[in-house]
Amino acid sequence: MRQFQHAIVRRPCRAMVDGITSAPELGKPIYELALEQHDAYIRALEQCGIEVSILDADEAFPDSCFIEDVAVLSKKCAVVTNPGAPSRNGEKRLIIDEIRKYYDEAAIHCIQTPGTLDGGDVMMVGDCFYVGESERTNTEGIRQFGSILAAYGYSCIAVPMEKMLHLKTGVNYLENNNLLAAGEFAQNPLFDRFQKVLVPEEEAYAANCVWINDTIIVPEGYPKVLAEIKKLGYRTVTVDVSEFRKLDGGLSCLSLRF
Repeated sequence: MRQFQHAIVRRPCRAMVDGITSAPELGKPIYELALEQHDAYIRALEQCGIEVSILDADEAFPDSCFIEDVAVLSKKCAVVTNPGAPSRNGEKRLIIDEIRKYYDEAAIHCIQTPGTLDGGDVMMVGDCFYVGESERTNTEGIRQFGSILAAYGYSCIAVPMEKMLHLKTGVNYLENNNLLAAGEFAQNPLFDRFQKVLVPEEEAYAANCVWINDTIIVPEGYPKVLAEIKKLGYRTVTVDVSEFRKLDGGLSCLSLRF
């Protein structure tokens, strides 16, 4: 099944070493290694049969390689978000020109203050979008997002959160009714309709995998999760993203896929 045709990524900037993190014990990212890992990530996207648009690094925004947070792109419309972290809010302005290459102006919408929304809190399941209410995404942002989606026949389900940074930090849809779930989302009744693959605590980071056209991109170094995904019959590709983990970033954070 070929659902995605394009991806947009932004190259890591040298300032990424000073990006936001909740895990300083992991150390600062090594910039040169991050570039190598980003190259491998782009190759993995291309192996999934999609065209990748590579945007230049922007030194004004240390976390701007995590491009997923600045937009939500669907088949019918694009939503430019309003990122909840003050140091990242300006990143939304960097993506609009690129989005205009793929969407008519009338189909591009923006979340307005006081609403906040991070793309990492949005999980698309067919025509339904699950949205985590987190420290970065608030109730007003979800309300605006739901209103935009409704005009295109999409639905929106808010997911209360307590512990994780983003919704997709701990839950990711793998299509075919399969769902990776970790931590606070493992037993959440909102996800009971799915066939859940429960991620063990010691491999919680690997809950953030990416499904693209029947291939699952899996972070390198998490053998239990990789084995469970292979049991489901998916083709898999592994990518080392250790330097991005130091900034609370995962595989999905590094691209917009549509």
